[in-house]
Amino acid sequence: MQSDPTDHALATIASILDRAESRRAPVKTVVAEPKPATPPPVPAPPLPIEAHGYAKFGPGPMAAIRFKWSVRLDNGVYYVDETIGENSTPLVTGPMSRDAAIQMVDARESDARRRFEQLKSEMTGHTV
Repeated sequence: MQSDPTDHALATIASILDRAESRRAPVKTVVAEPKPATPPPVPAPPLPIEAHGYAKFGPGPMAAIRFKWSVRLDNGVYYVDETIGENSTPLVTGPMSRDAAIQMVDARESDARRRFEQLKSEMTGHTV
């Protein structure tokens, strides 16, 4: 009975691989030393907002009906001027502190944006 040449070739290859495995040096596992943890960078404190001239605009498609809130400094106290459109007479609130004026502008703008989005959703049939 004659042996298959493929069987002979496979056996030869297997014996070569067995010999190579036995001569190979054992593999050493290298464990990296843990690096010392570096603390995250400390963010710089935010720059204070310049209150005089601080302004925000309400949302809306038309400048003629858009709200604007702006802070102004007058004799050491702050006032918030609220206008509708570009040429209206401002509704003045104050006197108040610098922080109170900035907070008022932010609150008014945030409330106007929320109400605008609610109205827009109602008009398009989507509820918020």
